[in-house]
Amino acid sequence: MGKSLNTPVYNLLGGACRDKLRVYANGWSRSTIAESVESAVQLVERGFTAMKFDPFPGPWRAHISRDDERTAVEYVSAVREAVGPAVDLLIEVHRRLAPDHAIRVANMVEDFQVFWYEEPVSARNLDALAEVRQAINLPVVTGEELYTKVEFRQVFEKRAADILNPDVCNCGGILELKEIAAMAEPYLVAMSPHNYNSTTVGLAATIQACAVMPNFLITEYFVNFTECGDAISINPFSVEDSYIQLPTAPGLGLQLDEDALVQYPYRELPKRRLRRFEEEGP
Repeated sequence: MGKSLNTPVYNLLGGACRDKLRVYANGWSRSTIAESVESAVQLVERGFTAMKFDPFPGPWRAHISRDDERTAVEYVSAVREAVGPAVDLLIEVHRRLAPDHAIRVANMVEDFQVFWYEEPVSARNLDALAEVRQAINLPVVTGEELYTKVEFRQVFEKRAADILNPDVCNCGGILELKEIAAMAEPYLVAMSPHNYNSTTVGLAATIQACAVMPNFLITEYFVNFTECGDAISINPFSVEDSYIQLPTAPGLGLQLDEDALVQYPYRELPKRRLRRFEEEGP
């Protein structure tokens, strides 16, 4: 519709609230704290002012050792010392922890001026998530594993989060994402759409939706996907000082290079097997 009317999609949604969107870097952390610190410094040199990372050692478990808790705190401390006080640190927990561990770690990292604490507990247990939120002094994020407005309404009713991160490719598209943001407004909940499933074209859709959200805070940008995304785009998005300028081209503002796309044919991936106990992941 935007292309047929020669206008950006955000103009069809009521018009933009801003001319640029702040993004945080993800996909940069490494296997050791020292390597991650080096990578974080490189991000700052590239102009990023916000970065997200998971500081917890694997495998993912609801109940972890005190040593694992201390490792997470040391990781956050090392990154903060390396990047200085002006960079926002976003802590990813991947909904792995039981409330007691989530609360204890949050209290220990609070002194490092953490920007947010993402999914300390799964949104599938909103009572536990609300328990964590009420017990800590860090903003709590949830939403990437929720898909419908009914599910998000329950988050609001239980006061389980300060910030939502729904994914445009999971929650029903641009209009549904916009409506979830509108639902969040009267609850004073901010929006920070998730983008792991939504790079390149998905990111373009996210940008259009975020442009019209009064309660937009920041959105995700995977630095490790930039090269591939740029290779298949004629007019790729660029990040300058942690911002993406709002595109003015019609439609989603992004034009794919079809000649480049043919170099990446569809590949059927093997079915996912059950994880072994020592592996990462839920």
